This record gives sequence, C-alpha cells and structure tokens, in this order.
Amino acid sequence: MGNLVAIVGRPNVGKSTLFNRLTKSRRAIVNEEAGTTRDRQYGLCEWNGRDFSVVDTGGWVVNSDDIFEEEINRQVAIAIEEADIIMFVVDVVNGITDLDMHVADILRRSKKKVMLVANKVDTFELQFQAAEFYALGLGEPYILSAINGLGSGELLDELLKHFKPDVKEVLEELPRFAVVGRPNAGKSSLVNAFIGEERHIVTDIAGTTRDSIYTKYDKFGHSFYLVDTAGIRKKAKVNEDTEYYSVIRAIKAIENADVCILMIDGTRGIESQDLNIFSLIQKNRKGLVVCVNKWDLIENKEAKDIKTYEEAIRERLAPFKDFPIIFTSAVTKQRIFKVIETAMQVYENKNRKVPTAKLNELFLPLIENYPPPAFKGKYIKIKYVAQLPGTQVPTFVFFANLPQYIKAPYLRFLENKIREHWEFTGTPILLFPRQK
Repeated sequence: MGNLVAIVGRPNVGKSTLFNRLTKSRRAIVNEEAGTTRDRQYGLCEWNGRDFSVVDTGGWVVNSDDIFEEEINRQVAIAIEEADIIMFVVDVVNGITDLDMHVADILRRSKKKVMLVANKVDTFELQFQAAEFYALGLGEPYILSAINGLGSGELLDELLKHFKPDVKEVLEELPRFAVVGRPNAGKSSLVNAFIGEERHIVTDIAGTTRDSIYTKYDKFGHSFYLVDTAGIRKKAKVNEDTEYYSVIRAIKAIENADVCILMIDGTRGIESQDLNIFSLIQKNRKGLVVCVNKWDLIENKEAKDIKTYEEAIRERLAPFKDFPIIFTSAVTKQRIFKVIETAMQVYENKNRKVPTAKLNELFLPLIENYPPPAFKGKYIKIKYVAQLPGTQVPTFVFFANLPQYIKAPYLRFLENKIREHWEFTGTPILLFPRQK
C-alpha cells in the first residue's frame, strides 16, 4: 500500500518541475505561462526503498479572477480529502501573495500533514528570503530548487518520516481485480453488470488502507475480490471534480489490485488519460486486461474492423503488446463473463513458475545459435537461466560472464522467446543479466 502525496499551490510556482524531479520523468510540461498543466499528472516515486504516488494538481486554466479562486479552492479541498500528505509549494522570488495566504488558511484548518515547500531557491542568497513564509502559519518552510535539485533529498527524507507504516491486509489469497479508466468509460456499468441482481452474494470488507473496499464475489465459478475504491458507490463530500477524483481513485485501485481491467470508451478511442493510467499500471507492475466498452454503439463492426482496432490499441501502448483485448458492452452485458475469465487467466499467468530445467533446455541451444552481440571485441556467454521465486511478477535471471554488456534489444528478444513458449499474456516480465 503506497502513500499518496498531492502537490498544491497557485499557478507557476513550479509544481510540475517538482513533480518531474520526484518521478524522475519529463512527463509534466513545464512552461513560464501559468495554467500550462491541463491533464492531471500522476506518477510513482521511489526514495530509500519506499514507493509512493505523487499527484500534480495543476490543471486550472485561468480566465477570470473569480473563477480562479474557486478552482484553487476545489483543488485544495480534493487534495485534503484524498491525499495522505500535502506539499504546498510557494515561490521565493515572488514572496507571499493573497492566494498563498488563502490556500494556507484552508490547509491550516485541515487535519492533514502539510509540508510547506519554498521553491525557486536557485541561488544561495535566495534561501534567506524563505523566512517570510513562516507568516503562513504552517511551520518551517523546506527550501528547494526544483530545477537544480537543491534540497530535494532533505525534503524526501522528511516526507518519509510522515508516511503511514505499510499495513498488511488480512484477506484470503484470492485474485484482486480493479476496474480503472477515464470518467464515463463505463466502469460503474461494468461493476454493476458483475454484481447483477444477486446482491446477497456480495460481502464488503471495508476499513483497509486508504478506503479501498474489497468486495468478494463468487460468480461464474470463480472467487475473486473486486477492488472498489469508494469511488463507484459514494459521492464525495466536496464539489466533485470527476476527472481529478477518478485519477486519485485509479491510483488507489491500481496499487491494491493484482490485475487491472482498463476500460476504454470504444466510441472515443485511446486518449492521453488512458495512456497515463496504462503507464501507472505498468510502473506498479500489475496484470492488464484491456476492455473496449460501448461496442454496441459502434456501427459496421466487422471482423477486420476489430482487428484494425486491436492493432491500433497495441501500437499506442507499445512496447508492451502482449495483453488481452476484449470488446464489451456493459449495458447489453455482452462478453462480461469473458472479462472475468480473462482476468483470472492473467492472474494465473502472473503467478506462473517455469521449471529451471525447461528454461535451460530452451535457452541454452537458442543462445548458442543467436548469442548476444559482442561488445568492443568481447564475447558474451550466457551459461544458465533461472526464474526467481517469490517475486511480484515473473522474473528471470540470465547468468553471464559479462552481464553489463547485454543490451535492451537482446533482452527483448529473450523476453519474446519466453512469451512464445509459455503463457504470460497480460503480465509484465522482468529479465536481469547477472554475473555467474
């Protein structure tokens, strides 16, 4: 169970730059212009062996002053309700503004842990200006330069001190499935189709970390938990911004699941939000079933159209292409049973163990015929292959004399061979070259 950190603050204080630094990515677009962040950005950060999710709450486009304040209020209210820790970013160069005072006022009244981050301390002299932020009444400001990284290590060390300990849930060893996707892709309809009329077979186990509810099903001859992150049932207390909520709830659901059922709206195709959610499923190393919903609304569905649609989806989600795609309609309940069956299959694939003898039987002759390319005149010899026990996803170790020279394209070739010979559809696989 990860912790969720929300980055809040008025526009142009450097929230996206901080997000990029924490997640070691360049996903958030950084621009001098206020209001550049349109899509919600969320990613995974790892520090000192702890993983946590980060949400950049930018995304407000300012047309007029009155709308502006209202949107900031809403964003902060959602962060307060959903996040475990809030990073309130202010800007040393501009000092305290009325909007900062206003946000600080709301945060002080909340019961959440707030870390005040004084950003843009890009030179040594600027750090003394951070003292004025004590006036916000949120304790000591942490000085940071999100651009050059000054102070980021100290900030992360401090952040870890406030995390909840990882709680182990006491649940039966059953597969956990999460239905995730953009708003309006049909998640609720799908879940309701699973539930059907037989409500009495549903038992809720609430109170697990971060208000995820595990609903146990015994249906279609399978037993499994559906991870419902409260989003499907209760309307939130704050004025709901569906898109932002769906993002935070998707993060929670993904972290708590074994297999994610990614719902795509068949009438709209893949959009940037779908790609964001997909990359989060990948980063968290979860199984994947892609479910193209609203298929009943699409005209002229012929076999070749389905094929073209499938190929288009795989292209957008490349390089990981080995996952099942199912065309469903939650309304007409078309192929709903198939979704659960496929998710079950992916769960089994994720836990598949290949005997060492079988691996070596396949790979040693294959590698002999197609060895890794020589590097600077040095020949690489792979002597032995084994699957590691007890890992979250299938993990294979290739013992070699010069493992550091085995490059990504060759590892991809080996992964494809594993996928050809054993059923690992829908699950990520990790390959590591190691010194023998």
